[in-house]
Amino acid sequence: MKLESVIVGFFLVLASIAAAQQPPSQANRKVDEFIRLLDDPDVRAWLDSHRSGNPTSSPGAAESSFALVNWEAAVRNRIDKVLSAIPRIPAEVSTAAVRTREEAIARGYAPVFAIFAGLVAIGLIAELVWRRLVMRNNDLPARLGSLGVFSAAMAVVFFAVHWPPLARLTLLAYLAAFIAVRLAIALISLAAISPGQRLRLSILAGLICIAIANAAIAEPLGISRDVSDAIAFCFSAMILVVATETVWSTMHMSSTLKAGLTAFGVVLWIAWSLDMRGLFWLGIYAIVLPSVLKGVARVAGHLCSDATGLRGVLITRGIRAVVIGMAVGWLAIVWHFNPDAPGRRDPWISALVYGGMKSVGVLVLADLVWQLARNWFDRTLQVATDTTSLSPADAARRARFRTLLPIFRNAIAVVVLVLAGLIVLSELGVQIGPLIAGAGIFGVAIGFGSQALVKDIISGVFYMLDDAFRVGEYIQAKEYKGTVEGFSLRSVRLRHHRGPVFTVPFGELGAVENMSRDWVIDKFRISVGYDTDIEMARKLTKKVGADLKADPELGPLFIEPLKMKGVEEFGDYGIVLSFGMTTVPGMQTYIRRKAYAKLREVFLANGITFAQPTVQVGGDDKSGGAAAAASAALAHQTGPAKPSP
Repeated sequence: MKLESVIVGFFLVLASIAAAQQPPSQANRKVDEFIRLLDDPDVRAWLDSHRSGNPTSSPGAAESSFALVNWEAAVRNRIDKVLSAIPRIPAEVSTAAVRTREEAIARGYAPVFAIFAGLVAIGLIAELVWRRLVMRNNDLPARLGSLGVFSAAMAVVFFAVHWPPLARLTLLAYLAAFIAVRLAIALISLAAISPGQRLRLSILAGLICIAIANAAIAEPLGISRDVSDAIAFCFSAMILVVATETVWSTMHMSSTLKAGLTAFGVVLWIAWSLDMRGLFWLGIYAIVLPSVLKGVARVAGHLCSDATGLRGVLITRGIRAVVIGMAVGWLAIVWHFNPDAPGRRDPWISALVYGGMKSVGVLVLADLVWQLARNWFDRTLQVATDTTSLSPADAARRARFRTLLPIFRNAIAVVVLVLAGLIVLSELGVQIGPLIAGAGIFGVAIGFGSQALVKDIISGVFYMLDDAFRVGEYIQAKEYKGTVEGFSLRSVRLRHHRGPVFTVPFGELGAVENMSRDWVIDKFRISVGYDTDIEMARKLTKKVGADLKADPELGPLFIEPLKMKGVEEFGDYGIVLSFGMTTVPGMQTYIRRKAYAKLREVFLANGITFAQPTVQVGGDDKSGGAAAAASAALAHQTGPAKPSP
């Protein structure tokens, strides 16, 4: 398909009413071709160089000297040809239409317009049957399905009949254009725009599709290149007028912005008219591509129920990558098949343009990979935060995910960024070998100069691999202790139970005491008097343990209930009893306080006294001491003794 695809359905109507003319003879066509060769800028430059007596000049020097001159001559020649070919448009289009019609009638077929209308009618009938029997709603997938049925019905009839050559090409081009127009209208209907804008965009889409069809069949139908360019020029002006009218009549924005958009459209039209196709398509992408990408995201949302899931991200980003890739590919084709463009023959500019196009593809692919990886990490982290109704093993596994996944996510982001950057530099012509070698030397220098940093990073990696601690666990390492709040590549952040935050490098942790794994055995001692009934104390402790276990608040925190282990030792003031219980990690202090209060209440209610410090004054004679204590008590009761007279 030629790049001058912005041409005419309008002139087909002119062709149907124009008078038939005889096609130009073979000799006339050869003369026209010879004249076009003489007007070619390269041929003229070659003739000028030989006429000046310098036929042995360097081709590279000639190209460098005459590049701008040749481009200016080519633009001027193009404009002259277009202006001179405009009066010949009706005649050549009418001749092509008559030739196609006569060929179809001579072989026993109806005129092409009648055949086209019949095929469209067959497709519409098949679509109507589909809508009545199968279609239940009118969303985008259903409308695309209807369009598929319409296209399939026409395709079956079209390929089942051996049409005349010219009729076959004409029907194929315009049927494809008709289907493309319907598809464009279906996609435009998804855009959040006013009905007026939707109508005008549909008209523009129809003009462009019909123009592409005309450009595809112009040469087979015998329409000369000059006339085809003239038709394209006229229709480009028509499209500019319709687009300008759309901006000024349907868009709600300031007059300054409308004027800016109009000026931008005029610049694009001038670029296309002057055969600056690369600049023209870059401008088209600047206007159309953002809206197309938004529409693609909206279409992906209709096709996938969960747009934030992995499948939704793959569809959305994948379609965006395909759209951008197609745009870059088309720009590469335009650049490749436009040898007269400014800078096209400069090797440095060509290498830079091709490298830039490849770099866009690399960046789009890197973005797709990163978005998929980030979505997986985010969803996994979101699931890992919900540990309700899970077994301890599964809860521990999810806690480890919460610890490791942020580190892996950052590492993958760095890897994708570095690889994409190196590939882009390589495509732009930068030698990345010295960069990699320099980075290696720099890394060795950093390794020798910052051994503590390397030690911290490697120690952190092995702590993670050993699953020594996780986010949310309470640990103690040397003089540091607290709840793990987060990690970086070289340090761990601990929140002390009194509030302060410690940021400890991994290399400084050493042996780690984890107080939040699996279970905790809490032991404590209570001293009671020497006259305590040990068996009664055991039974009372067992009852207290059962009451605590039955408590709706404390019961889930127990793994094994409170028990009295027995007599630990004989103290200075009483018997020391040992108690123990097994609880979930982190709750043992809270449960111990509740147990203390409950044991005190139960022991005092049953006559068990707690040991208190006492002091005995006297010598080795225990009985004398007791008698002295009794006399002192009696004297205190009767009062002081009276002196004898």
